[in-house]
Amino acid sequence: MFLENTVNAKEQFGWIEVICGSMFSGKTEELIRRLKRAQFAKQKVEIFKPAIDVRYDEDRVVSHDANEIRSTPVPAASNIPLLADGCDVVGIDEAQFFDDEIVSVCNALANKGVRVIVAGLDMDFKGNPFGPMPNLMATAEYVTKVHAVCTRTGNLAQYSFRKSNDDKLVLLGEVKEYEPLSRSAFYKAMTKEKIKNMKVVEPISIDHQKKKN
Repeated sequence: MFLENTVNAKEQFGWIEVICGSMFSGKTEELIRRLKRAQFAKQKVEIFKPAIDVRYDEDRVVSHDANEIRSTPVPAASNIPLLADGCDVVGIDEAQFFDDEIVSVCNALANKGVRVIVAGLDMDFKGNPFGPMPNLMATAEYVTKVHAVCTRTGNLAQYSFRKSNDDKLVLLGEVKEYEPLSRSAFYKAMTKEKIKNMKVVEPISIDHQKKKN
């Protein structure tokens, strides 16, 4: 998808595009595709990602299919405006890991005439809205939700189920730590986890209670 203004070509403005979905849904692949197309059109493009994401490469955005594009890792959203000065298109990957300021940064860039393309997880491993993504989706002109394939049912997957017992919100990982699940499979998996983690309290017998008294 390559979005262009077809109503009033004289009006100079930008916009925000959000690509969201679960793990292994092709978010980064779609981000890279749009950015490379902009580069092919001779537009000035800059790509940013959170500095904590070093799974594949420190200075590149890399999809699970090994498609890649040069990027600039930044520790905070506030670093982006200065580095994006003079750009036509700005790409941001793994937006869920940025602080809340990423929302105002994206809107400020769009208001200056920049096309902003953001990719990120819309839900965390518990199925809750993830970080600044809900606000980014609310303020964006265009939102594309991509889906993975559920590893248990073969249906469309929109949840990222964490297979490990680590309860940290931010846990970078791959197929060893996560699997994409459909709604029904995710519900069953989460229910099973709750049952497994329940503490069973042995009932106190009547004889034991009498002895205690």
